Amino acid sequence: MTHDDVLLRRARDADARAAADVWLRSYAAALPTVRCAHDDTDVRDWFARVLVPQYETWVAVTDNTVAGLLVLKGAELKQLYLEPEWRGRGLGDRFMSLAKQQQPDGLTLWTFQINGPARRFYQRHGFVEAERTDGQRNDEGEPDIRYVWQPQA
Repeated sequence: MTHDDVLLRRARDADARAAADVWLRSYAAALPTVRCAHDDTDVRDWFARVLVPQYETWVAVTDNTVAGLLVLKGAELKQLYLEPEWRGRGLGDRFMSLAKQQQPDGLTLWTFQINGPARRFYQRHGFVEAERTDGQRNDEGEPDIRYVWQPQA
């Protein structure tokens, strides 16, 4: 499957469960040492009640299967998760291009300090570190970093 076979589109209510399941699998694969603060049922409910209906949620779909998701809340990139087997295949780059297209004046995001691959990905896409916390601001209690992207003037 090439990334040409993957459609990026706005999520529909019917996509909430599949998107939540991608999030759960991706989180477990990318952050094996970080305790998820919410159980699977809570995550699925959060996608169905909040992320898909209230935020700008995008999914990557191939063969009627959700392979990744991007969630924007204004200029904040809230979520960017891919099925583990889709990492390193250009799908994250496509989502990042979409996010920048949707928010051309700039983006901000938070990621855990321990998530080296995500930090390298965001830095490669022009994000710069703006702030570090000791974990007081997230449900997991995990030290994190706020990154900011500003378009070139």
